[in-house]
Amino acid sequence: QVRVVESGGGLVQAGGSLRLSCAASGLSGSSKAMGWFRQAPGHEREFVATDSRSGITSQYADSVKGRFTISRDNARNTLALQMNSLKPEDTAVYYCAARDVSTIYDKADGYRYWGQGTQVTVSS
Repeated sequence: QVRVVESGGGLVQAGGSLRLSCAASGLSGSSKAMGWFRQAPGHEREFVATDSRSGITSQYADSVKGRFTISRDNARNTLALQMNSLKPEDTAVYYCAARDVSTIYDKADGYRYWGQGTQVTVSS
C-alpha cells in the first residue's frame, strides 16, 4: 500500500521561507516521478513543481520559478520543496503526489498517489 505524507507547513510572513517535506512509502519499482501541487480556497488544485526520480529533470509553475526549489532523496524516498520569498498568494494547502511512471507531468490527473496536504499561510 502506497502512503504519501507531507510535513513542514505553517505560518510565515511575506518574504520568508518554508521547507516542505514528503515521505513516500510502498511505491513499487525505482523510477516514479513526484510533484507538488497546491489548492487555495475557492480555487482548483494547481501544479507547483515536479521532479523525476533521477533529479535531473524538473519543472516549475511560472508563478514559483526562481523562488521554489524541488529536490529529492531517493535513498529515503523523500521529496522536498524549499520555498523562498513567499508571497500572500502562495497561501494554500500543499499536496505531495507520486506517479506510476518516471516521466514528469504538470497536471493533477497524471498522479495516482496523494498525501493529505499541509497548510501554508503567508501573511502580508
